[in-house]
Amino acid sequence: MTTKVSVIIASYNHEPYVEQAVRSVMAQTGVDFELIVIDDGSKDRSPEILKRLSDELGFTYVHRPNKGAVATYSEALSKARGQYVCSFSSDDIMPPDRLKKQSGFLDAHPDAVACFGQVIQFFEGEEIGNELDVRYLRSVPQISFEESFLGKKALHGCAEMFVREKILAIGGYDGRYYFEDYPLYLKILHNYGPQPVSKDFVCCFYREHGDNLHVDHNRIYSEILRILAENYSAHPLYKKAVRAWKANWFSAVAAQSKLDAIRLIPKVISLSPRFWLRLPKLFIPKKLLHF
Repeated sequence: MTTKVSVIIASYNHEPYVEQAVRSVMAQTGVDFELIVIDDGSKDRSPEILKRLSDELGFTYVHRPNKGAVATYSEALSKARGQYVCSFSSDDIMPPDRLKKQSGFLDAHPDAVACFGQVIQFFEGEEIGNELDVRYLRSVPQISFEESFLGKKALHGCAEMFVREKILAIGGYDGRYYFEDYPLYLKILHNYGPQPVSKDFVCCFYREHGDNLHVDHNRIYSEILRILAENYSAHPLYKKAVRAWKANWFSAVAAQSKLDAIRLIPKVISLSPRFWLRLPKLFIPKKLLHF
């Protein structure tokens, strides 16, 4: 039987979570799939746990020295044999029947190269609720290159499914950057046009915990600006996109630290209304702010 879906996981130092992540994938039903897990040189007990699980459950498992997330996802993608492929994080949980529902959506939309679903966030130690993250609901029913380029609509990295051959045709993941998703999403939308985003299935229960709550916004947004400059500086919307992402950068930092946001102003200030609309965040209590 031809494999319908390849799930690829780059695992790194997620000892408390990786078993639940893997078991949630292997519990998927209704579609033929494979799981490929590469441990990227974890220093904790993740390799031991993954070896035990691979012996028990029969998925592909590789452990080797650290190379970084993008190189690890690229390696896993090269091993994938499914018609469709999706990445998944080793600290999250995959909802039941996610692969069946999302691959069925792509089957029903043969013109699509990718599709995206929704996510539910939950905090470590809390029960999983049913409230969808509104940031990604705003992208329904589809997202275009311009909307992603200008930061108007967002996609979650664990809510994706791609047509594997189409992704390989545009070079797959880009090893020049330290995160894997946004450069690939821009390439997909730029080369293949708008892609669907469904509100009808949840792709990921996204776990908030100590290792991902304190996000390095300066590194992330600096990298986004580099992606835009190195690939799309000739685009007519480039300057507008730079101003938009600088405003988003300020907004994210202001929600985390007022002092850091003040220090950031000389680097991101512009005449864009988008920036000035976010300036009042400096005067709003942190507990009342949402990203």
